[in-house]
Amino acid sequence: MENYINTSTIQHLIAILVYGLVAAYTIAKKKEIHRTTRRSTAEFILVTAVLAVLAVVNLIRLGTEWLGESGALFTLSFDRMTHYLNIFSLAGIILLLISNKIILKPFCRPQRILAIGAHPDDIEIAAGATLAKLRDSGNYVFGLILTYGTEGGNAARRMLEAHKGAEFLGLDDYKVHDFPDTRLFENTNEVMKVIEAAINQINPDIIYTHSAHDVHQDHQVVHDATLRAARRASNILCYESPSVSSEFRPQYFVEVSDYVEVKIEAIRAHWDQRKKPYVKQEKVRSKLAFRGEQARVDFAEGFEVVRMVSAN
Repeated sequence: MENYINTSTIQHLIAILVYGLVAAYTIAKKKEIHRTTRRSTAEFILVTAVLAVLAVVNLIRLGTEWLGESGALFTLSFDRMTHYLNIFSLAGIILLLISNKIILKPFCRPQRILAIGAHPDDIEIAAGATLAKLRDSGNYVFGLILTYGTEGGNAARRMLEAHKGAEFLGLDDYKVHDFPDTRLFENTNEVMKVIEAAINQINPDIIYTHSAHDVHQDHQVVHDATLRAARRASNILCYESPSVSSEFRPQYFVEVSDYVEVKIEAIRAHWDQRKKPYVKQEKVRSKLAFRGEQARVDFAEGFEVVRMVSAN
């Protein structure tokens, strides 16, 4: 029996070590899990909880052995139970991760996308799910931000968070300019020239920008400047910022059911703006659900069409 117990002890110690390593890896890769899986928050909580329970079960088994509080029959039965529990739980975790992995078919011809925002968090809040989906489909996505958002928070922090948000979405490139926040109207021609330069550099197939029905003064400037700079562009879509009026009427929808958690996490990267009511995840989720209902899908982002030309 001594050999059996020694062998069993080693098995349980290895199991605890494995669970600890998997838990540490899961925590270390938390951001990547949020970016690459659907229902990532629930999945992360479930996986870590299962790993913790399994580790405790194996610790209990070791405790009973070391304290000598159980007989051979109980020990054998407990070992068999934990053995099968370990196997089925690890298999379940692997299947869960695989089944919730976001997998998209690449576009037949990858497109070049330009997303323009007045402030560091604009494109994440208004079109984060769509941009992430486009990037995962093999398209080139460039983010252009016109201000540091200094009037709405700490400039240095917002600049850093702009980079974090872009990196989380997986944008291929992005640039943040330092035009005066809330006073873009003082630099309308300069803003237009910056957007025009980006269009000439990227030659985008689709441009995403602010809506004409946005009441924020900077957003209005960016919308007008985009239309002037993109006067030769064939595809221009206007996204839904929190500051749009009731006149915002989307005619084009992107199904983003797999990207709800991705959008929430991208917005969460802008920690400086965490107290703003429109960044709360329940509001983000409810807006996606509302637009999804209009589009007859679970979740969607809606866009107004300035111009949209079919490739077919």
